[in-house]
Amino acid sequence: MISKQTIKRMVNRNGIAISDSAADALARMLEKKAKKIASYAVKRAKASGRKSVLEDDIDTYRIKFGD
Repeated sequence: MISKQTIKRMVNRNGIAISDSAADALARMLEKKAKKIASYAVKRAKASGRKSVLEDDIDTYRIKFGD
């Protein structure tokens, strides 16, 4: 999981603070999204007969789902 401190550093770079609860919520959202992308990439790699996820698998998710 992305730490609350990492989220706070990302937001603070823009000169604004973020509450602990907002940082936690954002970290949970990012983790959920990362799990979806990873799951898609693994399925794509397996379907292609590979044992490794490639950058192309991640890019394909972005192109297909617009994220």
